[in-house]
Amino acid sequence: MQEDSPWSIEIAISPMTHYKGLPLPSYATHGSSGMDLLAAIENSEVLDPGSIFLVPTGIRVAIPQGFEMQIRPRSGLAIKRGVTVVNAPGTVDADYRGEIKVGLINLGKHPFEITRGMRVAQAVICKVWKVRWQEMSELSGTKRGAGGFGHTGLK
Repeated sequence: MQEDSPWSIEIAISPMTHYKGLPLPSYATHGSSGMDLLAAIENSEVLDPGSIFLVPTGIRVAIPQGFEMQIRPRSGLAIKRGVTVVNAPGTVDADYRGEIKVGLINLGKHPFEITRGMRVAQAVICKVWKVRWQEMSELSGTKRGAGGFGHTGLK
């Protein structure tokens, strides 16, 4: 689903030889924030429980300065199969020009077969803000303060 809108951005993509015959990453629905990334593998790969496999996507991209591409799990794979992105979310920086690869891990109980053209992850383009630190001896107070790691309870 290709769409021009006031909030769209044009990004250069370079499909590699092993991507031949696969469609470019796309949005599954009008409201999708992530584009599906496909496995650009020749032969299927079995991901055993507890195993990690670096899935080639067969694409290179030129992310503009001030943006990043986040590689996120597909919810269906994670919930139904226990297969997720091991470093979720993965980050593709604006100055990286190599092949996008997705590190998948099988946290499930059964082997999972990855096949050519399978949608293995999703890519979300996000704005990145550069920080200029302002060193202070004290920070302003909040109601939460330093409370963390479940301090508000479960209910």
